[in-house]
Amino acid sequence: MIIGVTGGIGSGKSTILRVIVRRGYPVYDCDAEAKRIIIEDSDVRRQIIGLFGDLAYHDGHYNTRYVAQQVFADHDKLQRLNAIVHPAVKQDILRWAADKPIAFIETAILFQAGLADLCEGVAVVTIPVEERILRAMHRDRHASREDIERRVRAQHPPEDYLPTCGKPSILLVNDDDTPHSYLADQLLQFAQRL
Repeated sequence: MIIGVTGGIGSGKSTILRVIVRRGYPVYDCDAEAKRIIIEDSDVRRQIIGLFGDLAYHDGHYNTRYVAQQVFADHDKLQRLNAIVHPAVKQDILRWAADKPIAFIETAILFQAGLADLCEGVAVVTIPVEERILRAMHRDRHASREDIERRVRAQHPPEDYLPTCGKPSILLVNDDDTPHSYLADQLLQFAQRL
């Protein structure tokens, strides 16, 4: 059984899932695994080079800056890149979770990437916008407040998808008063009820 955990930048989903890992449950970090797949999967690599040219990789490394410049300048290329990477991540999740009774996946784009289709249930970690901005600024010290605000505005709030997602769901409110261990307890109780 797969439980999708999502939330916007700075919402605290990674912090809650670190508690889940310490309790012995497997967590698939979609961002980290997508980066691995982009480098290691020869078919994905071939398709990305076909889309962006040889400059997409440099000395065996993915040229993130170059690709980012391309997709920010051309929304169609972003959609085409997502059409390469998202299905590969989806297949990797299915392989990874196949022998696990309960597994969690972490991604900010659970619904947009079609990954909610793999899940028995969905948890959305939410936090007031100002707190999200402050946490994200603390984590990414090289980004300005304006950069973080732009990222927050660009993300469609995951909780907006819940009424129509057709999945059992839980909203985890991650404020400064609620211990992460309590939120992890709520998440595990939700998973065990499914």
